[in-house]
Amino acid sequence: MTRAQAIAHAQDYYDSGRLKSDLSRLVAMPTESQNPERAPVLSEYLDKEMRPLLESLGFECKTLNHPIAKGPFLLAQRIEDPSLPTIFGYGHGDVIRGLDAQWSEGLSPWKLTERDGRWYGRGVVDNKGQHVININALKAVLETRGKLGFNVKYLIEMGEESGSPGLRELCEEQKELFKADVLIASDGPRLNAERPTVFLGARGVITFDLSIVAREGGHHSGNWGGILSDPAIQLAHAIASIASPTGQIRIHEWVPKELPRAVREAVADCIIDGGPDGPVIDPNWGEPGLSPAEQVFGWCSFDVLAMKSGVPETPVNAVPPSAWARCQLRFVVGIDAQDVIPALKRHLIRHGFPMIEVSTNGSERFGATRLDPEDAWVKFTLASIEKSTGKKPALLPNLGGSLPNDIFADILGLRTIWVPHSYPGCSQHAPDEHLPAFIAREALTAMAGLYWDIGEPGRPAV
Repeated sequence: MTRAQAIAHAQDYYDSGRLKSDLSRLVAMPTESQNPERAPVLSEYLDKEMRPLLESLGFECKTLNHPIAKGPFLLAQRIEDPSLPTIFGYGHGDVIRGLDAQWSEGLSPWKLTERDGRWYGRGVVDNKGQHVININALKAVLETRGKLGFNVKYLIEMGEESGSPGLRELCEEQKELFKADVLIASDGPRLNAERPTVFLGARGVITFDLSIVAREGGHHSGNWGGILSDPAIQLAHAIASIASPTGQIRIHEWVPKELPRAVREAVADCIIDGGPDGPVIDPNWGEPGLSPAEQVFGWCSFDVLAMKSGVPETPVNAVPPSAWARCQLRFVVGIDAQDVIPALKRHLIRHGFPMIEVSTNGSERFGATRLDPEDAWVKFTLASIEKSTGKKPALLPNLGGSLPNDIFADILGLRTIWVPHSYPGCSQHAPDEHLPAFIAREALTAMAGLYWDIGEPGRPAV
């Protein structure tokens, strides 16, 4: 049996329609972790779909729970020989809210629909499609060679879209159970639809609220305007002090001292392209002197996600009593995550805004991580994917978005290598989430080749 046969076996899973059939069944399960009414479905996804699939491949499965988690975790293990390297796989079966009424005519979040070479449905890319591709690539290698040639521990959680509550604590408590050598997983988008991509970590994210409560109730703007402070004006000026009119961050603790040479070199040939449905890049936005790729993968970004003062739906002639904004900082390795909020508070006081309350309770928070691009496993992965696909993969030091990679890198001490099976224009988290079908086939090709190569003698040392 050969590498080519294993890849052909994986490609047949797509060509025969079995991948589409399996993914249709998974998409039909409304595993919205942000919706408490869906709690039973979260367990069903693991018990009725993932456990039988993994057990059919010789994995021993164990359901794990944590008091603060949104849903259960499934750990599947296949240990062929303790002396072999152990690969840690990860995926999440929960999805963001379906937003049913907002999908285009003829499309539904809970029914996989093919249209113009795309598969539409909630979870086709985030993340059901990505982990079902990887598991079936493992299956192709196993059925071709009769063994993997390495050990696998695969963790599937059901709360990632709610911030992965309990995952960090579970990994702290179960370090020995989760012990492995290298994380190889799939989530997030490729650099663009056409180019296979590897990323080695993720930007961190801290989401926080800024709020001002000046008084109880609004007061007539004719009688009181000009002598009562306007929280909306104060909050607007405070936000303007955080970032320039072109989005350049003005809090020095929130930006790295420099763009590392390894990062600049890694993204030098990377062109950000969201496809025909993607937005047009604003060339004068952000940190001056950086390319779009350097901005997204090597720098930090600050955004205001939402703002409110008064009653926007029905404005009245009154000085509003309060103002609120939800903001977010995405940051790279080198930023002190513990100092992000203290630095913000110091900045606001220094600029005359002591009235602003900063709150982070229950908000999204992940650390920044980045595996060394020179690591032998990185070079091995890039070479394997290029051999399988005939395309030079893009290497991103870290994803522009955020995911719980810091848990795997910092708590479990794993090398972290991600091979995404989506693209920037996929509409994840939005209506009309979709996966270009050709990416699914190419992903099976790349992952089957990679898993085959890991089982060969030429793999790197761990």
